[in-house]
Amino acid sequence: MSTTLVLTVLLAYFLVLILIGFITTRKVTSESFFTANRNSPWYLVAFGMIGTTLSGVTFISIPGEVGNTHWTYLTLVFGNCVGYIVIAVVLLPLFYKLNLVSIYSWLGTRFGEKARLTGSFFFILSQLIGASFRLFLVVGVLQLAFFDAVGIPFAVTVFITIAFVWIYTVKGGIKTIVWTDTLQTLFILISVGLTMYVVNKALDFNFSSALAAIKESPLSRVFDFDWRSGQNTIKQFLAGIAITVCLNGLDQNMMQKNLTCRSLRDCKTNMFTFSFFFLVTNVLFLMLGALLYLYAEREGIILPGKSDDVFPFLSLNYFGTTAGLFFLLGITAAAYSSVDSSLTSLTTSFCIDFLKIDPGNKESKRKRIGVHVVFSLLMIFVVILFRELNNSSVISALFKAVGYTYGPLLGLFAFGLTTRFRVREKYLPIVCVVSPILSYVINCYSEQLLFGYKFGFEILLFNGMLCYLGLLSIRTNERW
Repeated sequence: MSTTLVLTVLLAYFLVLILIGFITTRKVTSESFFTANRNSPWYLVAFGMIGTTLSGVTFISIPGEVGNTHWTYLTLVFGNCVGYIVIAVVLLPLFYKLNLVSIYSWLGTRFGEKARLTGSFFFILSQLIGASFRLFLVVGVLQLAFFDAVGIPFAVTVFITIAFVWIYTVKGGIKTIVWTDTLQTLFILISVGLTMYVVNKALDFNFSSALAAIKESPLSRVFDFDWRSGQNTIKQFLAGIAITVCLNGLDQNMMQKNLTCRSLRDCKTNMFTFSFFFLVTNVLFLMLGALLYLYAEREGIILPGKSDDVFPFLSLNYFGTTAGLFFLLGITAAAYSSVDSSLTSLTTSFCIDFLKIDPGNKESKRKRIGVHVVFSLLMIFVVILFRELNNSSVISALFKAVGYTYGPLLGLFAFGLTTRFRVREKYLPIVCVVSPILSYVINCYSEQLLFGYKFGFEILLFNGMLCYLGLLSIRTNERW
């Protein structure tokens, strides 16, 4: 692909995002940035959330991981869908009834101010690292596809990409995000669908024969009942529930979109509809992964050693210009749909929980814009830091570490919802810091301590359990 063609397509894409930002902010109020005036159509939120959930990491990793763990990831997705039901039935009614802007305000009501700040801190830490990593991934692809060819250094590429996000989110915030996520989800699905079409045509498959070939292949193995395996079916399913409840239900980024719906009924309808689309989309990614490996085997193609490189390698080198361009648009959309909403939710959480800004106060606009700028700069710094480390194992470890920060949130909310105890508030932050550290240490030595047992995604459950037990140990006789 020529650099001119890549530049034209990417510029057109970003200009469309900026245009959407302009249109959605024509009658914007101070509150619109945080709540979208609670007037978002539920179907728009449901469709757009697919793009937010499928980050650039997921976009690349799921198809490639099929070669390593086959379809065992699907059991995690089944757990995710159950988790969405829990969110719709338990958390949405609670948050919507209290008319929350930041969901961590509930922790303040339940336990005290330190609990609210602790919950918000762990969310901000998670989002800053996670969003920066997703941005690092897409910037790396764009650097190879275009910016290296025209001599633009990596740091400038990062600045340019963040600048685009800042431009279309700084005024409209979550109101703009609801609409841009819809467009970005559409590009993700087109990219996957087009690639599947190209591969099926090359293999002389139609949809039914493709399904049959995948079913006959060992790549379609779903269940793993080895209790020591990281892909054990039961562990994956339970972890899927916990991950969804934490990364969606207890995450300001995802819940902020849900709470923009017009009513609680719309919120629930959005969540149930989204869970169905989420399942279908993940099945498509797994099908694509299997087809990529079948195609490589049929054509005698030597694939990269790293599974994350399989999808980009084949799309950019074997599937033609159109498929290659839509791959770039797909991964850009997947990354940006996560990064833009992360930036908005970071600004919201800090403004509401730490600065205690009134969303409807026009005079707070300057502070909000300042916070938006600071988090944009922090994200640029973290991405460049990842680049300077230049060690994929270190970056991978940092990205996995983000999962540990959700354990305290799981413990806090679970304890608050299932008990009436109050706690000694001065010890609460200590419990929330110790639980992920202890979880990490036990995870490192689990095979020696637990007779060969390896933690997978369920380390989040263990982390949350330690936090829950810690809170139980500092409870008081006073009831809430």
